[in-house]
Amino acid sequence: MKVLMVLTSHDRLGDTGKKTGFWLEEFAAPYYVFKDAGVDVALVSPKGGQPPLDPKSDEPDAQTPATERFRKDPDAQKALAHTGRLVDVQASEYDAVFYPGGHGPLWDLAEDHDSIALIESTYAAVKPVALVCHAPGVLRHAKGIDEAPLVRGRRVTGFTNSEEAAVGLTDVVPFLVEDMLKANGGRYEKKADWASHVITDGNLVTGQNPASSEAAAKAVLTLLGVP
Repeated sequence: MKVLMVLTSHDRLGDTGKKTGFWLEEFAAPYYVFKDAGVDVALVSPKGGQPPLDPKSDEPDAQTPATERFRKDPDAQKALAHTGRLVDVQASEYDAVFYPGGHGPLWDLAEDHDSIALIESTYAAVKPVALVCHAPGVLRHAKGIDEAPLVRGRRVTGFTNSEEAAVGLTDVVPFLVEDMLKANGGRYEKKADWASHVITDGNLVTGQNPASSEAAAKAVLTLLGVP
């Protein structure tokens, strides 16, 4: 089994002058869920190399056992520092794709033609496509085999409008994940802010927020039949 994890290369938080990127927990927790299950993990990003880390995800109050494990794991750090380029990916080589969140993906991956093609081909092949927190925003332009929005009629979740308001970025992000999923016809569901919430609809897995990242990865393993 081989899972492809796709990370953002975008590091600017709109016009605020602040930095963004991927959220560490949303990478680390799924990474170790897959690794501990004996699954091969490949890492890519649009630009390749070291993806930008959202500095807020590196603050003390955002740390979890998975992030602490990552900090003591030189092999994982090396893998992250040398991601491949998204443009070089052959979707047929992977059994599933997983997108960690952070605000970065809303700017680059949501508009990236290679990412859209990867999602569409993986989904059409009935392989798991999983996205957590802000990463469901990457589905913005993805289409199903019927050329309708991929999320239309499907149960989905993602970072809520109220969670975005709580972090003070409603007017900074290019679009709100919850609003976009609804506008594209998704059957959007959510739980309380910051509560773990994962939905599996066919081979599409979505998680609401950072607390949902580990459960989202486990949902992928279930779809793959990996104990």
